[in-house]
Amino acid sequence: METTHPTRHRLRRGDHGNITAFAAILIIALLAAAGLVLDGAAARSAKLHAMDRAQAAARIGAQAIDLSAYRAGSRQRLDPVAADTAAATWLAHRHLTGTVHATARAVTVTVQAQRRTQLLGLLGIDQLTVTATATATAHHLSTPPQ
Repeated sequence: METTHPTRHRLRRGDHGNITAFAAILIIALLAAAGLVLDGAAARSAKLHAMDRAQAAARIGAQAIDLSAYRAGSRQRLDPVAADTAAATWLAHRHLTGTVHATARAVTVTVQAQRRTQLLGLLGIDQLTVTATATATAHHLSTPPQ
């Protein structure tokens, strides 16, 4: 005749399902942490890429100097319409989403980019949006162009 120890029988009866709930919570927490690290790094990379593109578009726009005013002896200034058009065209040719604001002194470009997530998608976050803004001004030339 086989006898069972009363303590062993009591432990088996009271622990049903406890480890399953703990494991599920732990797996979700680990996935969230890994998602923050992996997708956070990808978002940072996308932000740097957007900043690079915004700076490049602003520099292109800042090359649109109002030459007639400069040749007439006026201080160097930008042609806002030409600067806006140049920067916006540069963005459009690269299929980038952004806005351009040009004045006689500076060109400001804001670029938005979306990045699909890898692990955070498992938690319902499918996409991250990053925004970068850059401003460029025209540098003073030592002699007017001929």
